[in-house]
This record gives sequence, structure tokens and C-alpha cells, in this order.
Amino acid sequence: MAILGGGNLGSSIAKGLVKSGLMMPDQITITNLELELIQHLKDEDGFNITTDNNSAISGADIVIIAVKPTVARGLLNQVKDALTSGNHVVISVISGIKIFDLEEILGDMPVIRAMPNTAIAIQESMTALSFNEKGLAYKEEVVNIFDQLGSTMVIPEAQMPAATVLASCGIAFALRFLRAASQGGIEIGFSSKVSLDVAAQIMKGASKLIIENESHPEPEIDKVTTPLGVTIKSLNKMEHEGFSSSLIQGVVAGYNKILETES
Repeated sequence: MAILGGGNLGSSIAKGLVKSGLMMPDQITITNLELELIQHLKDEDGFNITTDNNSAISGADIVIIAVKPTVARGLLNQVKDALTSGNHVVISVISGIKIFDLEEILGDMPVIRAMPNTAIAIQESMTALSFNEKGLAYKEEVVNIFDQLGSTMVIPEAQMPAATVLASCGIAFALRFLRAASQGGIEIGFSSKVSLDVAAQIMKGASKLIIENESHPEPEIDKVTTPLGVTIKSLNKMEHEGFSSSLIQGVVAGYNKILETES
């Protein structure tokens, strides 16, 4: 595998694949224009690293493109001649670059759009996948890869902007809630470490309640909101201050931003 772009997401994918046992570090080559920025991935983790994208592609079957949207078209044009339909499968994790755009530059290639989040490094990503016609031949293989790294959903490409906001950006929304909850804990008497530990475990427990019980948040909330109780008092104060509304508006604002970028 070649991962073109050794930033946070590209390196997280590589680490997640190794942690899952699906691949060994020496089976993955990671590229970056500035080698010193990814030198630690070789020294600490054992990955192959290089500044030469075409060289990385020549030794790979699966090519993951994980660069920023601002440099994506330049990179795609640079590597297009090194990619061949019979030898390579291209997986793009570039936000805002559609399958059509990839095909226009790369030609008749198996192309898959993937939208994971950085929890992929610990095998807890929520990854959305969309395939072009040739890419569908590799659907089972690609889904299996990302299933090792968390949960996977195959969606029409038209839903990819929504997946980008909720599944990828959404991890930042969850972490901001975690931060705010831990700060509240400090104000009521916990140390910063204890408060963060408590808030993190609460988020983990709440998520597992929904996932493992196939439940909905409201019945679980009802179990802890007793009449005249502390929980309902706290929840109502949060709602009066716009907790749910601000989160919904934030999700929609991010979605609209992506639509503006893609138009």
C-alpha cells in the first residue's frame, strides 16, 4: 500500500492497519514532500517513507491519496501516469474532490472515495465509502480494510458531504463536548486529570449504550431523569442556553460549507 500524504489522517490510517494486524509496517509506504516531517513514522513505527510519490505507487496495489484539497489536483496530475487500471486501486480521502473529478484526471481507474476520521488510528473510525463502477469490483476488499479500522458504511456519493460533516468533522464536535464537560468538572471540584477521565468514560459508556443496545438516546436519557431531579435540571438549563440547537446549526453550517466548496 502507498499512502500519498503522511499528515494526521494518512499516518492514522497506516497505524490503524498495522494495529489491526491486517498489514505489517514494511508493507506500507508513506510519502511527504518534506521527509523530516514523517521521519518518525520510519524510526518509531517501521513504515517505508519517501518524497517520491511515483516510486511509492510502483510498489503498491492500493494507493490511498490523503493530501489536503488545496494540493490535490496538482498531486493527481503528477502521479496519473504512474497509475494503471490493471495494477492499482485508488482510494481518495480528500474532502470535496468528487469521483468525477478523480476520473477526469486519472482516467479509467477503479476509484473509491473514503471519508474516515482520525480515530482510525485506534480502529474506532466511522468511515463512509463510495465507489465508481470499476471500483465496485473491489468493494468487498475495501470494505474489509476499513472494517478493521472501525465501522464502515457504503453510501451514494451524493451523501458524502453529509458523511464528511457528521462522521469526519463530528469527532471534533464530540471532543469539544468532552472538553467542555471536563472544564465543568474542574469548576465543581475535580482536578483537571480526574475531570477529563470521568468525562471521557461517560462518553465511552453513552456511545456503547446506543451501539450495543441498538437504542436511541431519549429512552436512555429518560432512565436518569427523575422528577425534580438533578439531571433534568441540568439538561433543561443546557437546552435553554441552546445546547442542541447550536450543535445542529454547527452540523448544518459545515454541510453548507462543503456544498459551497463543491459547487
